Amino acid sequence: MTTITELPPAEPGLPTGDLALAGMPGVIDQVALARLYGEPLFAMPQDLYIPPDALQVFLEAFEGPLDLLLYLIRKQNFNILDIPMAAVTRQYLVYVDEIRSTNLELAAEYLLMAAMLIEIKSRMLLPPKKVADGQEAEDPRAELVRRLLEYEQIKLAAHKLNEIPQYGRDFLRAQVYVEQALQPRFPDISVVDLQDAWRDIVKRARLVQHHVISREELSVREHMSIVLRKLQGQKFVEFEALFDPTRGMPVLVVTFIALLELSKEGLIDVTQAEAYAPIYVRLAYSPT
Repeated sequence: MTTITELPPAEPGLPTGDLALAGMPGVIDQVALARLYGEPLFAMPQDLYIPPDALQVFLEAFEGPLDLLLYLIRKQNFNILDIPMAAVTRQYLVYVDEIRSTNLELAAEYLLMAAMLIEIKSRMLLPPKKVADGQEAEDPRAELVRRLLEYEQIKLAAHKLNEIPQYGRDFLRAQVYVEQALQPRFPDISVVDLQDAWRDIVKRARLVQHHVISREELSVREHMSIVLRKLQGQKFVEFEALFDPTRGMPVLVVTFIALLELSKEGLIDVTQAEAYAPIYVRLAYSPT
């Protein structure tokens, strides 16, 4: 229904149209109460007048004439197939008169329905028209009943649709972006990152490293024979050429001991042309 709310009248003792509150100071801490055309307003104007119908609140409880008519029928449990036109028309006109006095434009559609109800009621009061072939005359309310039933079905369907959860009102859609590509895309790694990763691996390896000492039997006499075979048929052999660094430190040590033993036994000669010159080794000369 349409409700019109008016502003309360001015208090007794104040000038007509004056809405200033009693005891209200003219200036409140130098803060403007409002702004009028950009200018600050520090006190309520004494000649302010607000017309009684300045504030109106319209509550449209019905969505149209059919909605109001269906409400009146269902509220009083009338049979929609046998509408008591007199009672329904009377109640309908009361509502139309109420909204027509305030908003004629809003009441236009309702006035049209009211005219239709009066026309149906007048047709029901007249004698029914004769129809050929002995058929019964059509009920004047038939068309209105058909429209009311269709409207009620649509209204119930709309109500059921409204109860279905709606996107943006009852729930939000979760969105997850998943990048899909035909070619695999590998992350870019800088040289500095690789260096840091390698240092970390080496650091962790040092924490768990272990040294395995294996036992290898080396014969000094065997290496003495090897050195003599290398010197066979050679005048001089450079000292460094008698060592094989690829066989490891133990073999180098044993080879050096073998040279010392050969020199001690006089089987080889270790010579040097001058200071800081290369050292050479040869088989010892033995006169026949």
